[in-house]
Amino acid sequence: MISVHRSEDRYRGGEPDAGIETRHALSFGPFYDPDNLRFGPILACNEEHLAAGAGFDEHPHSHTEIVTWVVEGELTHRDSAGHSTLVRAGDVAHLSAAAGVRHVERNDGEGPLTFLQMWLAPLESGGEPAYTVVPGIADSTPYALPQAGAMLHVRRLTEGERTALPDAVRLYVHVVRGRVALDGEELGPGDAARITDAEGLEAVAVAGAAELLVWEMR
Repeated sequence: MISVHRSEDRYRGGEPDAGIETRHALSFGPFYDPDNLRFGPILACNEEHLAAGAGFDEHPHSHTEIVTWVVEGELTHRDSAGHSTLVRAGDVAHLSAAAGVRHVERNDGEGPLTFLQMWLAPLESGGEPAYTVVPGIADSTPYALPQAGAMLHVRRLTEGERTALPDAVRLYVHVVRGRVALDGEELGPGDAARITDAEGLEAVAVAGAAELLVWEMR
């Protein structure tokens, strides 16, 4: 079963006057929809747009696995566990909030910043917070997230190129850029497909190159 969710249907949030514009794929904060609370372990998939100098001041997280994918610009991350990094396009950043951590996320660059942030529920609560950045992750190197029973695949396709999607109990496919054909549907930037009992599926780049993120979940 495939359910397609369009970019224009995302919930609008953030603080536009402060240079923060957010688009939520699932219920988040004041945007409550009892039929759209989560998909498997995925609790949130937020598309964040930060103007130069804008950002999120220090705030807490707990019992959440937070994975960040930068689309454009550079993201400054600092947290209470002592980590301070710049996350760039093509890097996978993973904050395991565990029993509790505080962090800051900012656009300290001179140009705009766009990033996708995905929150997943851990299989077990508690533990010590951790932070990992995998620079320039390759298509052939999935990022395993055993804490949530999930794996992230990156797919970068040239026009007309096909890629097989994993067979899995659940898949969450998010198109970062370009256009992709999937099981008779065409998805553009910001569109996503939620798939249950995936088997034998392929994605094809149409009308140019494409980049997509695929969450494989047990």
